[in-house]
Amino acid sequence: MPRSVNAVASRARRKKLLKQTKGYFGRRKNVWTVAKNTYEKGLLYAYRDRKAKKREYRSLWIQRINAGVRQHGMSYSEFMGKVHAKGLELNRKVLADLAMNNPEAFAAIVKAVQ
Repeated sequence: MPRSVNAVASRARRKKLLKQTKGYFGRRKNVWTVAKNTYEKGLLYAYRDRKAKKREYRSLWIQRINAGVRQHGMSYSEFMGKVHAKGLELNRKVLADLAMNNPEAFAAIVKAVQ
């Protein structure tokens, strides 16, 4: 009995992965072993950086709030402590947006917590 290999399925698997690596540079797009390694590493980076993105945005919001609050003579930690003490339900994302795009409203919030 001749050896049976499922060439149709294995070729389809390879084609599917090579289609995913379209646009990569050099051998990363068309050599099976290189493309497979690159693709798997890319998936790892994507998973890791979905988590890291949340940390980076929080850090950016804190920097923006700090810059806005310093103009009113307070520090970030002092401001956030007073915001929580007053019971304001504004998160860092909203506060950072106000500090950047609507300084008058942000100034009113700073006055309210002082």
